[in-house]
Amino acid sequence: MKINLKEPQEFTLEQVRQLIASGNGARHNQLRVDCNGEAWLSEVVGGAQLDGLLFRLETWAAGSGCVGPAAAEDERWVQQVFKALQDNWPRPSSDYIDLY
Repeated sequence: MKINLKEPQEFTLEQVRQLIASGNGARHNQLRVDCNGEAWLSEVVGGAQLDGLLFRLETWAAGSGCVGPAAAEDERWVQQVFKALQDNWPRPSSDYIDLY
């Protein structure tokens, strides 16, 4: 699943919730945003394959509870991720966001 951050009807709290729910909690995940405004969860994490990325959030470790259906039910967490995207699109404070 991807969210187009340029499109207000796509860049919603509910879409961020669905994105979080779509993640595989048994794998490492990283929320990435490319220069075109597409946001997605990647299982390619850390400093790998950064070409074309505008920014990325910290890696969410496997088993940490940051993605998957249970994580998507945590209203505070969903709001936190949504706000991190809002605060950094289209002009991120850094290409790597670990405080949000």
